[in-house]
Amino acid sequence: MVFSSILRKSASSLAPLASRLTRVNRNYHSAIFTASKTLYQTPNLGPFAPNLYFSTATETAKPRSDDSLLRIIDSEIKCAVETDDHDRVEETPGGFPFKIEDNPGLQTITLTREYEGELVKVEVQMPDLVSGEQPEAVDDDNDMETPNQSSIPLVVTVSKSSGTSLEFNCVAYPDEISIDSLAVRKTENLEDEAGYEGPDFHDLDENLKKAFHKYLEIRGIKPSTTNFLFEYMLNKDSREYLIWLKKLKDFVEA
Repeated sequence: MVFSSILRKSASSLAPLASRLTRVNRNYHSAIFTASKTLYQTPNLGPFAPNLYFSTATETAKPRSDDSLLRIIDSEIKCAVETDDHDRVEETPGGFPFKIEDNPGLQTITLTREYEGELVKVEVQMPDLVSGEQPEAVDDDNDMETPNQSSIPLVVTVSKSSGTSLEFNCVAYPDEISIDSLAVRKTENLEDEAGYEGPDFHDLDENLKKAFHKYLEIRGIKPSTTNFLFEYMLNKDSREYLIWLKKLKDFVEA
């Protein structure tokens, strides 16, 4: 009886305290919910408001891979500056008959000159480089061995005032020039462009082939000219490569 009385008394005395705790707990959760609701509904709370929004910093930052790419590009630029002849100026040899037109960004240069009323124009392309020991190719037609070595492709156009021209596709090797094809052009009549262009140059009579080589030599297409052009184009290739690397760097850094 005494123990039961004590339990009833204790329970009756703790009931008000439990009721107060329940009200406090309910009010606390209500306050938290109200505060949270207010924060989400009021974005401009000043500098002391808690940061409840996701940061976009990671969206605008450059990827780490870009930093690695920039380091590699910088290394290539440094190597090109130190080892290549990008700033070397080739001295034009005495008696060089052509005017050189060199535009940065292009992989060709243009040579022009006048010869006894004719306009001689030469488009010089980048060299085809061959390194190391290469086997020699044999020409089955004349049993001559053509060395597999570095060369420069040339397109030589000799034009007369009448509008008719001869167009030679050539390949210049060290101390040697080979003519691959020959065509007659007449700019006034475009229908002639699709006409018969003659036989393969290598099928021509030997005397005729030698005569055309002499024809070009007189107009300035000779080994002393093309050997200079080979060095010139190597330096141009180095310059263009450095310009290209700097453009890459500007793009990645932007």
